[in-house]
Amino acid sequence: MKAHSSASQASITPAKALEFLKEGNLRFVNNLKVNRNLLQQANETRDGQWPFAVILSCIDSRTSAELIFDQGLGDVFSIRIAGNVVNTDIMGSLEFACKLAGSKLIVVLGHTNCGAIKGACDHVEMGNLTELLSKIQPAVYEETKTTEPDLRNSGNYKFVENVTKINIKRSVKTIVNRSYILEQMVERGEIAIIGAMHNLDTGVVDFLDDTWVSCKKDIKSQVGDSDKPAAKAVVSK
Repeated sequence: MKAHSSASQASITPAKALEFLKEGNLRFVNNLKVNRNLLQQANETRDGQWPFAVILSCIDSRTSAELIFDQGLGDVFSIRIAGNVVNTDIMGSLEFACKLAGSKLIVVLGHTNCGAIKGACDHVEMGNLTELLSKIQPAVYEETKTTEPDLRNSGNYKFVENVTKINIKRSVKTIVNRSYILEQMVERGEIAIIGAMHNLDTGVVDFLDDTWVSCKKDIKSQVGDSDKPAAKAVVSK
């Protein structure tokens, strides 16, 4: 299988990009990966790259985006940080991937049994990790289904899973809320954003349909308009 070219990337819609990832994950789950000549793909992309998607995932060693979506060299941008949280550097990377390099889809990929999520659930404080986990803490507090105090910790699988999904959804909202560039691209239909959950036991990636952002209506339903005037004012200077 050849690496993507400028022409093939340009022909891909956000919905088609999502379809590619779903098909790739199905191959991964069934151990039917595409036969690729990676050295050939490296040579084909030495003068340029045209990834069709950018995936923000955790650093967990079991969640390599290229593997679980069965993609080759030059197919996807992979951004990895514990707990798939969002900061300024990651926002800049997403803007580069979409605005400058032409990617059509942003995926925020969380996973089951996440150590960073567990650390936030247990309110761990340790060196620089403290600041990172503080970005997940709001998701812990937003989890209201678990009412027993003794069950609101990493020992409760369901609590951790609930917090993980909330954290994914918060990251999707943050991406739209913090980037006027990406917001405009969504409104024009050039890109879409979606959250997803990778099950480490089965390998299956479940895309969270209620996080799909592909138009102005989706933006309003996800984040509202409260922060947009200020963001636009800054960019217009």
